[in-house]
Amino acid sequence: MKNYFLKFTLLSIFTVGIISCKNDDDENTFSLADSYSVDRFTVLNIPTNISGTFTWKINDSLISENSTLDFISPYAKTYPLTLKVESNGTTTTYTSKIIVNKESVSYSKYISNVFDFRPAVGQFMNEIPEYVAENTSEQMIQKAKQSLVGSNSTMISLGGFGGYVTFGFDHTIPNMNGRDFKILGNAFWGDLSEDERAGSCEPGIVLVAYDKNKNGKPDEDEWYEIAGSEYFKNTTIKNYTINYFKPNENKPPVPGIEYWENDVEYIKWTDNLGNSGFKTKNVFHVQSYYPLWITDASYQFTGTKLANNYYDQSGTGTYWVGKSYEFGYADNAPNNDEASNIDISWAVDKNGNYVKLPGIDFVKVYTGINQEAGWLGEVSTEVAGAYDLHLK
Repeated sequence: MKNYFLKFTLLSIFTVGIISCKNDDDENTFSLADSYSVDRFTVLNIPTNISGTFTWKINDSLISENSTLDFISPYAKTYPLTLKVESNGTTTTYTSKIIVNKESVSYSKYISNVFDFRPAVGQFMNEIPEYVAENTSEQMIQKAKQSLVGSNSTMISLGGFGGYVTFGFDHTIPNMNGRDFKILGNAFWGDLSEDERAGSCEPGIVLVAYDKNKNGKPDEDEWYEIAGSEYFKNTTIKNYTINYFKPNENKPPVPGIEYWENDVEYIKWTDNLGNSGFKTKNVFHVQSYYPLWITDASYQFTGTKLANNYYDQSGTGTYWVGKSYEFGYADNAPNNDEASNIDISWAVDKNGNYVKLPGIDFVKVYTGINQEAGWLGEVSTEVAGAYDLHLK
C-alpha cells in the first residue's frame, strides 16, 4: 500500500510539472506571420500574447509602443514591419510585412451618414434645415443628412451653445502626420490686419470616435474631444451645462431699445454657474427659434464652453466682429484655409490626456460659445459638410 501511494504521488507531481511547463510555453509562444494583408483605409489589428516593452517600426519609423498594433494606411504599398520585445533583460526581434491593397469598393471622402441632429435655439432654427409641421426628430435628422452627405453638401445651423450634429464616413479616416480632415462652415475673415484673423467666426467644438466594434454606428464607441488652441486655457469652461426653456409664442413681445430687438425676453435660459437670461428674437427672423420638433418644455446641453469671441468694433453696436481661434474648431476659419483642417492627434480623453487613435469614423460638432452679438444674433456654429484629406 505504501509503495502504491508513493508511485501515485510521484506520478501526480510529474504530470503536474508537465502541464505547468506546457502552459508556460503556450503563454510565451508568439511570432508574427510572414505577411499581413489589408485594404487601404482599413485598420489592421495585430495582437500579441506576451508581456514586455514593445517597439513597432516601419523601416526606421516608430509607429507604436503598445502590445497590440493598430495599423492603417491610405497608400497601396508594402511596408516592412519590425517588432522588438524587451522582457527580463532580453530583446527579441520579429519581422514581417504589411501589404496594403487598393480597396475593391469605391469610398467617398465626404460625409456618408448623419446619425443625430439636435440643435439649440437660434434665429435660423426651423429654417436650415426647414421644419414642416408634424416633422419628427428622426425626420429632421434625415433632413440634416440630405444637407450634409456627399460632395454637394449644404449648410445646417446648430443654434446656440451645445446644439450638435453627429455624422460619419464610409471608411476610417487614418491618423497620419499632419491634419487629417476638414469641416466646412461659413466662416470668413474680414479686411483686417494679418495678425488678427477675424470677421465672422463661430467656433464649434469637435469630437471624434473610432468604430472599435466595427458595427458602423457611434453607439458604444468612446468619444474624444479635439483639444483646440483654447482647450487648456483657464478661460475655457469644462462641463458647462445650459438649459433652454420653451417660449410661449403667443405672449406679447417685450421690445428692446434697439430697432432690431423684437422681443428681449423671448427664450429663457439658465446654466450650472448660476447665470440666467433671455435669448432675444430679432426683427430679421420672426419664426420660432425653438426647434419645433422638440416637444419638451425645456432641454439642456453639456460640454466645453469657449470664451466669447465676438466684440463690437464700432463701439456703437453697429459692427460686430468674430475672432478666429488659432486651431482645432469647426466654423472657425474659411473653408479654403488650412485652419479649418483638423488633426486627429489633437484628440484627448475625458481627463485631458492625448490619445493615439489609428483613425476615426465618426465626428460630432457642437456650438462652443454662449453669446449674443447684438443685431447679428446668437453665436451659432454652422456645418456645411466635411471630408477626408487623405482620400484622393
